[in-house]
Amino acid sequence: MKVRDIQKILDAEVLSGEDKLDVEVKYVGSADMISDILSLVEPGTLILTGYTYSQVIRTALIADLLGLVIVRGKYIPPETIELARQNNFLLMSTRGFMYSSCGKLYTLGLRGIDEKKP
Repeated sequence: MKVRDIQKILDAEVLSGEDKLDVEVKYVGSADMISDILSLVEPGTLILTGYTYSQVIRTALIADLLGLVIVRGKYIPPETIELARQNNFLLMSTRGFMYSSCGKLYTLGLRGIDEKKP
């Protein structure tokens, strides 16, 4: 499934990284703690989170994530969006809650790395 498909499914607004809309998404995860993002993902994962401060962009860049989807329609500080834009990092926002957003993606076949097939 492509980022563009996920954007439509989640009715998400693209805030940065528009050129990544045609990238294939292999894995999706969710986390609100920076330590979980760093330790529980692999490069190329798309993460749904409610964490909105610029540190989440720095963490995502270190972890080589595909992008972030900020859930619950939370306010995203301008410096977070600007840091994402400066690094051409995929950042989207959805009004959907984390549980329902993850459920929609899981139902359509996207899996987390814990279900990675050998």
